[in-house]
Amino acid sequence: MGLSENDRSIAGFTMTGHALVHWFETSIPIFLVVWLAEFDVSVALLGLVITLGYAPFGIGALPGGILADRYGTKRLIIVCLFGMSGAFLVLSFADSIYLIAVGLLIWGVAASIYHPAGLSLISTGVEDRGTVFAWHGIAGNTGIALGPFVAATLLIFLDWSLVAAALAVPGLLAALWGLSTDFDPVAATEELDDATVQASLSDLIADSRTLFASAFAVVFVLVTFEGLFYRGILTYLPEILQGLPALTGFDPGLGLEGIEPGDYLYVGLLVIGMAGQYAGGRATNYVAVEKGLMGIFVVLALLALAFVPVASLGLGPLVVLCAVIGFFLFAIQPFYQLAVAVYTPAEGRGLSYGYTYLGQFGLASSSIAVGGFILGSFTLAAFFAVLSSFALVGAGLAALLWVRYSKGAVA
Repeated sequence: MGLSENDRSIAGFTMTGHALVHWFETSIPIFLVVWLAEFDVSVALLGLVITLGYAPFGIGALPGGILADRYGTKRLIIVCLFGMSGAFLVLSFADSIYLIAVGLLIWGVAASIYHPAGLSLISTGVEDRGTVFAWHGIAGNTGIALGPFVAATLLIFLDWSLVAAALAVPGLLAALWGLSTDFDPVAATEELDDATVQASLSDLIADSRTLFASAFAVVFVLVTFEGLFYRGILTYLPEILQGLPALTGFDPGLGLEGIEPGDYLYVGLLVIGMAGQYAGGRATNYVAVEKGLMGIFVVLALLALAFVPVASLGLGPLVVLCAVIGFFLFAIQPFYQLAVAVYTPAEGRGLSYGYTYLGQFGLASSSIAVGGFILGSFTLAAFFAVLSSFALVGAGLAALLWVRYSKGAVA
């Protein structure tokens, strides 16, 4: 059976928002080299400035979830789109590193709204949640791949400030389109009506205590460990690939000056991730969420341990390994997103996803520092062993969900 009209409307709206969040997110590093030359600053200072954008992206997820419950998900997503686009327009007018910092800070605050609001909207408004979670994830992967590609291509022909402005245009158009979309945001639950949820600080504290006294506490830690694996591998894999003997002297022959072979392989991994998102989402209709999480975490742990020995076998095995990593790295996302929906009440769904992405994007960003330390002080095998340990902890937490809390739910 196909998606209902309401499901399709919400899917289109949230897919657009998700793609654009990552479109902006992954285009920011492309500007790093340009800003270093433009403003004559150190890498350390610029790294700190860029952190002003990425840190609120994770930290702001919790207040974003609270606001989604209070003011409505659609309204928050439109604010997010306008805010992110406005931030890039600020960047386009920046004539100092300080204004760059302001623009990135605005972007991070605005972007932090999306995930708790968008996922809450899907979980309360969509009947076929597994399928829409999958398509939603694919849209995110599309933005992840297109953002840096489009930014890098435009920088060949245009000044960076014009590129920043051009990247803002799709966000503005999407926000304007969103104002005219019509759907029922609570069609999939009988627990809510279309009224907004009003909450005081005491209500927030009480609701948070209730959440963390339930199975959601396990889900929260599980998602954080998934984030540790995800952020660690995606942050350092491009650099790791550049140093592998299997890629030495390999030329893709696409004529894009400045693009290293490892970059092609990395983008390919992200593209394969789209198939993983779809397959994972479809699988949630047939596999209990706890079992799916256990299985994929174990696969990721084994793939991490296999990376160094497989990479030594040559280009072909490395390409296959990266494709499989990309598939399962993103196939797990519909499962943990659905786990939040299964183990939380509908009226607190925005708060639940806010905490979820506080863990996924906020707490898990610590793996960037951990990974950098390990790569600088130990071997590549040690780095992947740590990533494997993150996945194994996730598998253990999924097993705990199954044994102690399982509702036998299949969406």
